[in-house]
Amino acid sequence: MAYATYTDVQARMTRELTEDEQALCTTLLDDAGVIIDKFNASAPDNIKLVVSCRMVIRALGVDDGVPMGATQGSMSALGYSQSWTIGAGGSVGELYLSKLDKQMLGYGNNIGSYSPVQELVGAI
Repeated sequence: MAYATYTDVQARMTRELTEDEQALCTTLLDDAGVIIDKFNASAPDNIKLVVSCRMVIRALGVDDGVPMGATQGSMSALGYSQSWTIGAGGSVGELYLSKLDKQMLGYGNNIGSYSPVQELVGAI
């Protein structure tokens, strides 16, 4: 189930989507919805919309010559060399949940403990 449309993605991008990209975007949004539901189906729909758009934008990339998620890069001229380092937890062209996406969906930085003894003494 898709939580966003290609127009939602388009509104968040710095470039226009081609017709082929619009069709791909619709398919990727369906896939993103499956990934999000597997992670936390009970998250609010407005959060699912934002996370879906973020996932698809990362997969489609931006058209400024720098891969989305690149932390550093290097270019040469006449030797035709180009090198990019992609940050931890990401890749180009793939749907994934970033650390922020997971936090938005209600997971991450949850620290706690449980002791079965608490039940015995009525602390729960």
